[in-house]
Formats: sequence, C-alpha cells, structure tokens
Amino acid sequence: AVIMRIDVDHPADERAYSIPKDNPFVDYPGARPEIWAFGFRNPWRMSFDSKTGNLWVGDVGQDLWEMIWLVQRGGNYGWSIQEGTHPFHPTQLSGPGPILPPVVEHHHVECRSITGGHVYRGKQIPGLQGYFIYSDFITKRAWACREGKDGAHEVVSLKNANFPPSSYAEEPDGELLMTVYIGKKGKIFRLVPAAE
Repeated sequence: AVIMRIDVDHPADERAYSIPKDNPFVDYPGARPEIWAFGFRNPWRMSFDSKTGNLWVGDVGQDLWEMIWLVQRGGNYGWSIQEGTHPFHPTQLSGPGPILPPVVEHHHVECRSITGGHVYRGKQIPGLQGYFIYSDFITKRAWACREGKDGAHEVVSLKNANFPPSSYAEEPDGELLMTVYIGKKGKIFRLVPAAE
C-alpha cells in the first residue's frame, strides 16, 4: 500500500485535485506522482502530530509482526520484502531508496492487529505528553511510545482496554478519544488518568 499526497483545493489537468510539485515521485519514471511513501502492508489508522506535523502510521502485519511507522517523504517501508525489520520475500525487487525500519514492532505473541492512534497533546495526563498512543484490536493491549534521549524509541504499556479498539480521535484540546466495537454496536471512550 502507498500513502498519497494530493491537493484537493486546487483541481488541475481535468482532475478533482492537483499534485503538489514537491511530492517525491513527481519526476520518477514509472511512479505515480501522487505517492508520498510506499511499502506498507495494511495501514490501520494514521495521524499527524498536532505539534510537530509528523505522520504516524499503524501497520497491520501478516505472519508475525505489527509495526508503527514515523513516515518520511519518499520513504520505502519494505512490504513485502520485509515484515518490519524481518525478511518476508527477500528476493523480490525493492523500490527506490533503502527500506526504513519501524519505530516500534510487536511480535504476534503480544499484538495481532495494530490500531494506530495519535500523539498525546492533552493536559489531563501530563506523563503521556508527546507519546504516540496506540493499541491492539485483538489482545486489547495499549502502548505509548516516544523518542528517548538516545534517539531510540521507548515503549511503555498502558492499561488494557476492555473492548477491541478500532480507532482514535483527537479533541481540539489534545485529549484523545477511542472507538471500540461492542457486539454489533460501537462506543466512544475518552483517555483518562488511571484510578490510583
């Protein structure tokens, strides 16, 4: 799968959109100029950090690994040559550029269907400020990650959700909402500090 970047405010060339001139593959032979990044298996929820503008993506793996990506312009994320940092079909041809590693990857022992979230920018939980919040639809586990002082990303476990998390939303004040499936219905929950 790819992530595309288009400009819907300025239609051009008999399309309902135009292609930003600084897209990475505008002049690359054989590539669609709409592409911003490629090599994802099954992105399940992506979001922009409201403070930095960084693009985060949760990517559902296939056999063994679930990934969190911090997406770069023109980035190659390796599917199906790799599943995260692990060989999958290593003899296939790779697209342009080196295959980039995930910020975080979880083995299927702990995570089976990742749900990408948002970077927390609220005030109710100061200890999570700047952490990317995400979870797993199957195990109902939840985590937070952010870049540590050494440049590596640290991951902390959060309290598990009681229901399968399907998506997240960010309120204007930076607080986070989580949608879940309950039977044939869904509910919306707010991320709040754990009871002490």
